[in-house]
Amino acid sequence: MELRLLPDPVLREVCAAVTAFDAALEDVVAEMLAVMYAAPGRGLAAPQVGLTQRIFVMDTTWKTGDPSPMVFVNPEIVSVSAEMAAHDEGCLSIPDCKSRLARPARVDLRWQDLDGELQVGSFEGFAAACVQHERDHLDGVLCIDYPEAT
Repeated sequence: MELRLLPDPVLREVCAAVTAFDAALEDVVAEMLAVMYAAPGRGLAAPQVGLTQRIFVMDTTWKTGDPSPMVFVNPEIVSVSAEMAAHDEGCLSIPDCKSRLARPARVDLRWQDLDGELQVGSFEGFAAACVQHERDHLDGVLCIDYPEAT
């Protein structure tokens, strides 16, 4: 797998739902995590490695602590807080670009794990921003599509 950079058209595609929860999916996720850590990033969505599947991986703490990778298959945002928080966001597919974006401070997410089992969770702070950033990739939306926070 290789990291895809803007203006690669795959970054603007809407991804298809994952329907097969098998060894091939496990291999894809393992490769995605390897690319993310090598980049080095904190999140990576399938289109960023040329795949149009609704998958992203994330590890928001590994740069300051032990690795704690998370895998999100077919993620759906269930709800977001009214409170907004601004964070500096970078994107592995847009090198040397930092955007300060205001996004909901908390997000509730529903997704499937590698076995297809339904999971739910709430994310706050930087993790909430990362979830929203990576989830946007699955719909062909990039951080540069939003106005910068003031």
